[in-house]
Amino acid sequence: MRCRNCGHEIPGGMLYCDVCGQDIQIVPDYNPLDDMLTEQIKVSIDGNGTNNTDYLVYDDAHLAQRRDMTRRNTGRTGAERTHTGRTGRTGAERTHTGRTGRTGTGRMNTGRTSVNRTGYIDGRGPVTKEELRRQRERKRARLKKKRRKVLLMLGLIIAFLGAVGFLIYQNSYAGMVRKGYKAIDNQEFSLAQDYFKKAMKKNDGSPEAYTGMAQTYVIQSDLNGAENVFKNAIAKQRKNADIYRACIQFYIDTEQPLKIPILLDDSEENVQEELAEYVVSRPKFSLDAEEPFDDVQQLSLDGGGMTMHYTTDGSDPTFSSKKYKGPIQIGEGETTIKVFAVNDDGIPSAVVEKIYMVEFPIEEAPAVSPSTGQYEEATRIEIKVPDGYEAYYTTSGEDPTTSSKKYTGPVDMPEGETLFKAVLVTSDGRLSGITTRNYMLETGE
Repeated sequence: MRCRNCGHEIPGGMLYCDVCGQDIQIVPDYNPLDDMLTEQIKVSIDGNGTNNTDYLVYDDAHLAQRRDMTRRNTGRTGAERTHTGRTGRTGAERTHTGRTGRTGTGRMNTGRTSVNRTGYIDGRGPVTKEELRRQRERKRARLKKKRRKVLLMLGLIIAFLGAVGFLIYQNSYAGMVRKGYKAIDNQEFSLAQDYFKKAMKKNDGSPEAYTGMAQTYVIQSDLNGAENVFKNAIAKQRKNADIYRACIQFYIDTEQPLKIPILLDDSEENVQEELAEYVVSRPKFSLDAEEPFDDVQQLSLDGGGMTMHYTTDGSDPTFSSKKYKGPIQIGEGETTIKVFAVNDDGIPSAVVEKIYMVEFPIEEAPAVSPSTGQYEEATRIEIKVPDGYEAYYTTSGEDPTTSSKKYTGPVDMPEGETLFKAVLVTSDGRLSGITTRNYMLETGE
């Protein structure tokens, strides 16, 4: 059925349009003319009407009786309105006799229900809006109660699963590590170490437990103990790059970056590949150190654009050592060069060491005058000492060394027979050949 007012499709059983509120026409409009015509036909057929009165006479009481009968038949009560025409309102009802000029059977308009009444025809009579509202509230209450029960059950299930998960987590690797760090925060280092040991037993391949264990030593200023935690783990798992990475981070955090290349130099190839960002190229030297040089040399270092620190006295370089800015002079004697490069992240390369030897050509033997012979007058013995040398001599016939008398100037020739020997010594302690002279001094006095 469609609403006569707005055309909306109205479900069966409804008494009004739920869109525009227009009442639904269920029975035809009551028209007194219909009764009058019916009565006239009956009288014509059998001469017996409803009353002995004139069938065309319909007083107000008769019309009221007809309206009451029609209202009872339609099941409408109370504040409903029956339209029988435009006769004005009586009580809660309005009666309309209909517009003049309308013919046919007409229709009985049950009228629009009062503002607070609506409902379905279900044998119980009309349902008011208030009752419908209460029904909906009761339904919502039942649904809300049911929803609360479901939510309560879900809450209990989630709480149970959470408790089980918490217990599992507490005894897991991650749970033990977390307990260890909590113990560190409470300064309970022995307890923390116990938790980290338990974590290692559950998973000895993950680095977190080793890092936590090392931290217990670091806080107590025992860097060697902390370092040994990683070294012992690496000794058992030489291909575990994660533990190497944790050890490298330990060296960085404790300001020991120069140990990083030492650690990686002894690692497996797969570890070096995974930790390539910590592998820094070593500096290159411009001079080989296989053969000695016979003159002063200039050494250049190539760090590929990176900063380099070096030493020339054989000590290990640090970040406080000299920065390479130009060629290094290699003088006479032995010189040990140690150097490392540093990338932009502050990661150093391995230290490279080379030992250079510079040996100047040495005199075969010193020149000594006068020559061997007999002398009758007092004479002085001289040794020619080249630059860069010192001279030593003896008069007893023994070979001279740096422990012998040092030549500082002409020496008086002793009386009698003397076996004079002299030697030259370079600045780096190398000795020349020995010159020997045999003197006989007799002055005849």
